[in-house]
Amino acid sequence: MKLGRMLGTGFCVSLVALGTTGTLQAQKDPGPRGGTAAAGGAYHNLTTAESTFFGQAAKRFMEVDSVSGTVEGGSGLGPTFNGNSCAQCHAEPAMGGSSPGSKSALNPVPNPQIGLATLDGASNAVPSFITADGPVREARFVRNSDGSLDGGVHGLFTIAGRTDAAGCTLAQPNFAAQLGANNVIFRIPTPTFGLGLVEGTPDAVLRANLASNWSTKSALGIRGRLNMSGNDGTVTRFGWKAQNKSLLMFAGEAYNVESGVSNELFTNERSAVPGCVYNGTPEDSTLIDEGEEGNTSSDLVNFAAFMRFLAPPTPAAPNSSSKNGWAVFNKVGCALCHSPSLTTGKSQYAALDSISYHPFSDFALHHMGSGLADGVGQGLAGGDEFRTAPLWGLGQRLFFLHDGRTSDLMQAIQAHASTNGCSGNERFTSNHLQNCVSEANAVVNRFNSLGANQKQDLLNFLRSL
Repeated sequence: MKLGRMLGTGFCVSLVALGTTGTLQAQKDPGPRGGTAAAGGAYHNLTTAESTFFGQAAKRFMEVDSVSGTVEGGSGLGPTFNGNSCAQCHAEPAMGGSSPGSKSALNPVPNPQIGLATLDGASNAVPSFITADGPVREARFVRNSDGSLDGGVHGLFTIAGRTDAAGCTLAQPNFAAQLGANNVIFRIPTPTFGLGLVEGTPDAVLRANLASNWSTKSALGIRGRLNMSGNDGTVTRFGWKAQNKSLLMFAGEAYNVESGVSNELFTNERSAVPGCVYNGTPEDSTLIDEGEEGNTSSDLVNFAAFMRFLAPPTPAAPNSSSKNGWAVFNKVGCALCHSPSLTTGKSQYAALDSISYHPFSDFALHHMGSGLADGVGQGLAGGDEFRTAPLWGLGQRLFFLHDGRTSDLMQAIQAHASTNGCSGNERFTSNHLQNCVSEANAVVNRFNSLGANQKQDLLNFLRSL
């Protein structure tokens, strides 16, 4: 077999991982697999009306916002923002995905936040943690200036200086000072593929899945719990800490926090300082007497519909290595949290009704220890708890972990382990950093004890997803 031969559909074993005889010599992340994007389309069995709505919703997802709609087509941008379009950040490997970046073989463009800083005359400086080949990021401060807990998003940019924001002088946060004080944590966009299936999964299914194999999980130190809505006591499941209940809530928060657009769920303008407010609120709302269906619905409803009808990623065709890797994935215990299969409940949409799907997540919170802790609490989630990240689509993803700190799967796996107590996390109070030891320690130890070929098979399996 020639080195670099395509194994299955679009799946290639890295030449670096192979010796001249074809024997694996070292373990290496093969990197994002090439070929066309294996995601980004709608479910194939939507009704005609649903397909039409999806198409309209996709246009809204791509819409670029300006302050009042006089420069770019959409309106409501700012006063602070991280992006001016949903599709700008959810772009890799196709619209609806995660962070783009120039490391991409499929979409070799630089981080769009670089150009956004000065678009339309804006006077922003690019923060040091936003780089051309790095991930799209949002920044959160752990503490306020008085020492109390913060945890909220602080917009990277302001509309000051823009041609459509005359009179606004709002300054950017002093990120350099906050970085110097070790007070900044980052988040990257979560992929939105297949989220209609996640939304349609009954709470009882998630509870039963979490309770399954409990003795095995306990023996490995795996516990986990579901985040819950403080309003109705049901399971929340969207976002890095599973803090949002529904796709509508997920979209509403992002529209308000990331683009600064007030809407029917988040009705108040953020950073509404004098001289920087140009529109009535909510800036995004249902249109009255202006058409039907998607044309009448708010951006918010369209964003949720786009995500709801966006099909999950399609994995690569299996080959001998990825098949072996699947067995290793189960053997070491990865599947105990990254659940391979769940099933939706009864849905009003036939395409989502009683469907078995493969997200490789239990959508539960797990303590990840001091190495990954960000000190931010959301809902029931404490400072070191994160929702199990779904692995579907991992094969074409560029950046890993909640802050995009690595593009290497080996590093991402090792970052799951944390046994060094709370040292290095003095910025987190003991009641905010709930557990300094990761629930993944035993599983990572099992991975580390594997032979070189098994480790490579597991990496190849992950890149086949």
